[in-house]
Amino acid sequence: MKTINHWIGGKPVEGTSGRFGPVFNPATGAQEKQIAFATVDEVDAAVANAKAAFESWGTASLAKRTAFLFKYRELLDAHRDEIAALITAEHGKVHSDALGEVARGMEIVELACAIPEKLKGELSTQVSTRVDVASIRQPLGVVAGITPFNFPAMVPMWMFPLAIACGNTFVLKPSEKDPSASYLLAELASQAGLPDGVLNIVQGDKVAVDRLLEHPDVAAVSFVGSTPIAKYIQLKAVEHGKRVQALGGAKNHMLVLPDADLDFAADQAINAAYGSAGERCMAVSVVVAVGDTGDELVGKIAERAKGLKIGPGTDPSSEMGPLITREHRDKVASYVTSAAEQGAEVVVDGTGYTVEGHEDGFFLGVSLLDNVPVTADAYRDEIFGPVLCVVRAETYDDAIKLINSSRWGNGTAIFTRDGGAARRFQLEVQAGMVGVNVPIPVPVGYHSFGGWKDSLFGDHHIYGNDGIAFYTQGKVITTRWPDPSDGGINLGFPSHS
Repeated sequence: MKTINHWIGGKPVEGTSGRFGPVFNPATGAQEKQIAFATVDEVDAAVANAKAAFESWGTASLAKRTAFLFKYRELLDAHRDEIAALITAEHGKVHSDALGEVARGMEIVELACAIPEKLKGELSTQVSTRVDVASIRQPLGVVAGITPFNFPAMVPMWMFPLAIACGNTFVLKPSEKDPSASYLLAELASQAGLPDGVLNIVQGDKVAVDRLLEHPDVAAVSFVGSTPIAKYIQLKAVEHGKRVQALGGAKNHMLVLPDADLDFAADQAINAAYGSAGERCMAVSVVVAVGDTGDELVGKIAERAKGLKIGPGTDPSSEMGPLITREHRDKVASYVTSAAEQGAEVVVDGTGYTVEGHEDGFFLGVSLLDNVPVTADAYRDEIFGPVLCVVRAETYDDAIKLINSSRWGNGTAIFTRDGGAARRFQLEVQAGMVGVNVPIPVPVGYHSFGGWKDSLFGDHHIYGNDGIAFYTQGKVITTRWPDPSDGGINLGFPSHS
């Protein structure tokens, strides 16, 4: 059985802990690989390599950094099918979805290619007689990233290309459930000419995470995952004096007003709720139907949901693949059962779904729940699976109050033809990312990604200008070059004159 090991100092490093985790093919349910869990010493070795590499990489010219990034982008483009195939094999999402993930990750590489423009400082001349003041940004040193299973290529690319472009060195701890895509990303970075030690990968579990959070040579930590772990990451990282950005979970609402195009809204609800089997922090998990739109909208969503083709991600006809593990599939299914017990109407029941020839795979059909009480677990919890809840609201004001009462504030959307209502919504809704007739408003690479409330812990969103600010620290330099005619002694208090 193949073992996924670490990548330290520009080469593969075999794990020595004797502890391994299984890597499954979700479509078959079979374990096909194992991952070596890192020891504290192996994490320390990765950080030491990154620290040593920073001595030269942190002072490397912008020209050298961008030369690597342009070559890296070229290699990623050439290998995008291979990266996507690894995502499908270990995560389960269909190949087209995996290709989309790679493309969105590459947007951040493209942003990083523009780092000479992004790191331009500011200069004020003659603030006082022959005194100039300049502001510059410099790298932090060694930074770390801890990434989730649902986007095993994209989320790492949200982090390390920009961090490296800013002059930092990086230690990545990817998800132990689907580690191969990020490992290939590191191999391609080496092929593109990245110096040894600038990018390192340690595989592992909580042992590796905690050591990265505690290590005195790690200056900052980026995290994407669930809210409880994001809270833990922030508290422990701050306790050890680190800068932290920790993106947590979500319960994203899609508000549909009576004037909306209901066919379009139904199409987008299907795409946003069931794409990638709902394993997206930006998935729409609640549709808020306003006024008398509910019955018609639910009917249209149900009609579309029943026609979805669910199967292995390697089948070109599949529109949705399996979930990541058997345990997660069963947990998601339990929300459908409990919702019925707690007063919701199960319009489409995806529990007990199997795929012929893949009976042991981690498949689950799509579920649609209507008239879901806000007290039901299916409404209150982040399900992270192909379950869409519909709640009803009499008015726009009732709907906005409902959305804003959520403890999460990641993404939200409104569907309407009314520009005034849309403008009001984008100003009033308490969420970090807002879509107007766009169900999954994930920002493009040059705008930053991040939510509000329990969806974000830390001061910076990820990538975009926020990402550059996170991975650099500011310095202000005040300079005076006296004119040759200056001279003499003056013991008076300096003044701006």
